[in-house]
Amino acid sequence: MEFRQIKVLVVDDSAFFRRIISEIIASDERCLVVGTARNGREALEKVAELKPDVVTMDVNMPVMDGIEALHELMATNPLPVLILSSVAVEGAYVTIRALEEGAVDFLLKPTNWATIQQEWKNELIQKLLLAYRAKLVVGKKPRKTPKVKAVQPRERLAQPTSKKIVAIGSSTGGPRALKEVCSKFPADFPCSILVVQHMPPLFTRTLAERLNSSSAVEVKEAEDGDLLKPGTVYIAPGDYHMVVSKTGSILLNQDPPIGTLRPAVDILFDSLAEHYGPDVVAAVLTGMGSDGRRGAKSIKENGGTVLAQSEQTCVIYGMPRAIVEAGYADAIVPLDEIAPEIIKLCS
Repeated sequence: MEFRQIKVLVVDDSAFFRRIISEIIASDERCLVVGTARNGREALEKVAELKPDVVTMDVNMPVMDGIEALHELMATNPLPVLILSSVAVEGAYVTIRALEEGAVDFLLKPTNWATIQQEWKNELIQKLLLAYRAKLVVGKKPRKTPKVKAVQPRERLAQPTSKKIVAIGSSTGGPRALKEVCSKFPADFPCSILVVQHMPPLFTRTLAERLNSSSAVEVKEAEDGDLLKPGTVYIAPGDYHMVVSKTGSILLNQDPPIGTLRPAVDILFDSLAEHYGPDVVAAVLTGMGSDGRRGAKSIKENGGTVLAQSEQTCVIYGMPRAIVEAGYADAIVPLDEIAPEIIKLCS
């Protein structure tokens, strides 16, 4: 059978970056650079002409930036897009917006292109291959819930009004999935919600701010020593594992990564299983790999409940698949029914 290369369009306003990125991609026999574009408008024209399988997209460009181009692309000619992002605060904000708009994933640009590491080159290729296999979520966007907070939510007592505690793990495709889930929790939701999303430092704080602006519950990046409050979502900071003590406080640490992951879903799930047993309600959302499987086993062994996002609604059916195939899922649930199912289990 003839081998088919993945056709890639490289979009960046810098001729230097276009050349370097193209050379890295072309060095892998599984990929073929079919063209380049200098801005979003040119990218849309090249997509129509060259019909690539995947697009690498810079964000800050003249004429039409990456966000506007992505928005139009997903509306007219949807295909997988990998965002190449800067590490600045502005880069984090626009990257989260791009993921909400339908970009499959992102990769931070090296801080020093003169000494670019082989590890970064390998990650670029792997993310392109992953994007090619990803399932696009286009058309329906997460419902935006009016920002109506419960009365004085920040003055609530530390102890949740329900014994249940909710944990969510996600990776590739997670920011958009989390927006769908978090937007459906009511402001008076009686439980705390803890989230591990695989994402670098700075980006998790931006994600929390974006989710907070579109949710009735409060969403924040977790801080060491936070006391759990009902109706509050705590997102593990990038590069920190998050656990919960038996007294209901969040503890952050920089213990060794699980594989390459810190934060890791397994770490959170294990700590909740140990201290909260049958009161844990966990959900594993879209993402590559099997993070969460070991923790789901702990939750099940201690009497808790585990939900897995359905394959049809996942961008990448990796983490949920690992849960399902291991036999740890109590239910396989479409994305738009994850929050209602959690609410039912916690009522």
